[in-house]
Amino acid sequence: MGQIKNNDLFNMIHGNDEQDSDIIPIVTNIFNDDEKDLKVYPNDIPILPLRNTVLFPGVVIPLTIGREGSFNLIRSIQNNSKLFGAVSQKEAEVEEPTPSDINEIGTIAEILKVIEMPDNTISVIIQGKRRFKIEEITQTEPFYKAKVNYIPENKQHENDKNFQAIVSSLKDLSLKIVKLSATIPHEVSFAIKNIDNSFFLINFICSNSDILPADKQKLLEIGDISERAVKLLEYLSNQVQMLKLKNDIQIKVKKELDKQQKEYLLHQQMKTIQQELGGGPAEQEKKELKERASKKKWTKEISSHFDKELKKLDHLNPASAEFSVQINYLHTMLDLPWSEYTKDNFNLKRAKKILNEDHYGLDKVKDRILEHLAVLKLKGDLKSPILCLYGPPGVGKTSLGKSIARALDRKYVRMSLGGVHDESEIRGHRKTYIGAMPGRILQNIRKAKSSNPVFVLDEIDKVGNDFRGDPSSALLEVLDPEQNTAFHDNFLEVEYDLSKVMFIATANTITSINPALRDRMELIDVSGYIVEEKLQIAKRHLIPKQFDNHGINNTNIKIEDKAIVEIIEGYTRESGVRGLDKNIAKLSRRIAKKIGLKEALPETISEEQIYEYLGVAQFQKEKHIDEDIAGVVTGLAWTAVGGEILYVETSLSKGKGNLTITGNLGDVMKESASIALEYIKSNSDYLKIDNKIFESWNIHLHVPEGAIPKDGPSAGITMATALASAYTQRKVKKNIAMTGEITLRGKVLPVGGIKEKILAAKRAGINEIILSEDNKKDIAEIKNIYIKGVKFNYVSTIKDVLDIALLKQKVKDAKKLD
Repeated sequence: MGQIKNNDLFNMIHGNDEQDSDIIPIVTNIFNDDEKDLKVYPNDIPILPLRNTVLFPGVVIPLTIGREGSFNLIRSIQNNSKLFGAVSQKEAEVEEPTPSDINEIGTIAEILKVIEMPDNTISVIIQGKRRFKIEEITQTEPFYKAKVNYIPENKQHENDKNFQAIVSSLKDLSLKIVKLSATIPHEVSFAIKNIDNSFFLINFICSNSDILPADKQKLLEIGDISERAVKLLEYLSNQVQMLKLKNDIQIKVKKELDKQQKEYLLHQQMKTIQQELGGGPAEQEKKELKERASKKKWTKEISSHFDKELKKLDHLNPASAEFSVQINYLHTMLDLPWSEYTKDNFNLKRAKKILNEDHYGLDKVKDRILEHLAVLKLKGDLKSPILCLYGPPGVGKTSLGKSIARALDRKYVRMSLGGVHDESEIRGHRKTYIGAMPGRILQNIRKAKSSNPVFVLDEIDKVGNDFRGDPSSALLEVLDPEQNTAFHDNFLEVEYDLSKVMFIATANTITSINPALRDRMELIDVSGYIVEEKLQIAKRHLIPKQFDNHGINNTNIKIEDKAIVEIIEGYTRESGVRGLDKNIAKLSRRIAKKIGLKEALPETISEEQIYEYLGVAQFQKEKHIDEDIAGVVTGLAWTAVGGEILYVETSLSKGKGNLTITGNLGDVMKESASIALEYIKSNSDYLKIDNKIFESWNIHLHVPEGAIPKDGPSAGITMATALASAYTQRKVKKNIAMTGEITLRGKVLPVGGIKEKILAAKRAGINEIILSEDNKKDIAEIKNIYIKGVKFNYVSTIKDVLDIALLKQKVKDAKKLD
């Protein structure tokens, strides 16, 4: 059983079991014989399976016989009929094919010559005669024999013009393939030109084309010679396209190589010319670096370090990565503003005017800046303060930095620390790493082109930390006036003076700031605004800004003060003015829309018209609880967005004296409730409460809005008052709120966030507040505008609280407790 392996078209090389053999093309007149003169072929013939080849009628090929069955077949017929059936295998890998492994259509072949080989194998030269179809396998040993039916050749197209055109196209494509292929000898084109039999030419090309054996088998099975030629034309067209593509790619690659070689030679020549003229690009760059360095105002130590780093370039290859790293480092040193400072403007009246123009209120911060400016004016030299402005969102902490920079005539830079969790963000990476760069502190200093800018460290309370280091610890050196004169950045490797930089940190809460870091900063509380302040901010800043942004500043439309107050109270619930700004922007868009649609606009927008522009109010004004309900008291709480009023509700039910606490309270608030209850029990005589009540009535304490987590000690006196009111069924004084921590001995301790809590009380219409005696100092620091109309009761013990808050009169429908 032989094997033929086809390569390129007309390559004439075929593989078999053991070796490859050259094809012997022989042009015969087999297709010119009349049907009646053709030799009558037997119907029962031996079958020889072929691998990787298909034999076509008229084509002559050599086969090397190596397998036992094939050997037996050739020996049995070589001296007799010399005829056998050549059928291709479906899978070439099958060593011993079964009848199902061979195709049904094959070609009867005649042995032209048998050659004995030195290795005991034989080679035979065969020629295809006529196609046949296997009807039945009649023998399997020692070789296959089969009953076949012969398939006549259709010669009706011989004189057809279309058929002749197809044959001509096949010949042209074949010659083109010979020309494009580098592996086919050009002599093959001579053979193709001299084949004058169209049928033989088609089979010859089919046999020797570089197409898959399965596709050759499909061609053999096509009975109509014209259809076979059309199908072959399709295969050859694809092959021509592939050869053209390969040639194009090879040409492009050759051109690219030629271009690279040309560029290399030109670069070498340019390098030689530059060396003759006095140095290449690397030398020129070193010269420019030296010129820039000569203009820098740095110390001898820094200058010496720069020269040392510059000399390293002499030992580096300009094409190496280390050269680029070193150049980047030297440029960074030159870009930094060493000892370059902007001149401060010491006009205190101007500075005060600018600060007041940009921000309403915030007097503590403004005074601190003016104090610093005054000392600088007198002394001439002073380390800049490191301020930390903390307070709820939207009160102007970040924007205040810009105003301070404008007031001092300094450059302004801002660095957001929210989410920063890598120490290298502050200190930078070592320059040996690929892509290394300085930390963001020095990057911003370089951007400012000044060593004394106003530097805002935004959201310092939101700095994170992980396995890459703790940025807050790295900030210790930056924000310590005793250390930042010699700040060390890992990339720079030399000390940089940050003492003239005015650092202003901002935070919403100081509790999450590293204690050591907090200790290094001057903390300034920037609390929320009252309604009157928000009104002025809206009139002076927000409305003019939004009208200008929306192109309606020339419309002469006015907004009544009552309308602005309605926006503040009905559409925002915040300590700052960010939400107010958004609502004024929304109002401005609605006005712009009316102008665009040419609708009528009022000259003044009143309180009643706000609904038309902003829709239904989002918030209702906070109200305190009516005093006719026993066990319900109004407390005051501090949140990150300002102060809030807090209700504590209690309820009694028959039981065994159990205490139930609900409202999503934290551990501290739960402990406050337990302390309050124990205090009430231990002072039952003072409150005239029968001790039996504690054993026969369950008490339930609840703080509304259970979806919101709550914690902290400031609700202690509120809980104690609510429990006392529930057990005594006495009324709670009207329009009163309270805040303070309690102890088991009955002491009232001070709490924080007093200003925010007062603002929350005023929003709710409360005019009397109970505070710890120790909070009196906090009230003294608050402006009169914030505390106007509010009465403060300072207490030391819970008894003082109960004497003020509880009335002698009992509530309506009071429970009978026994």
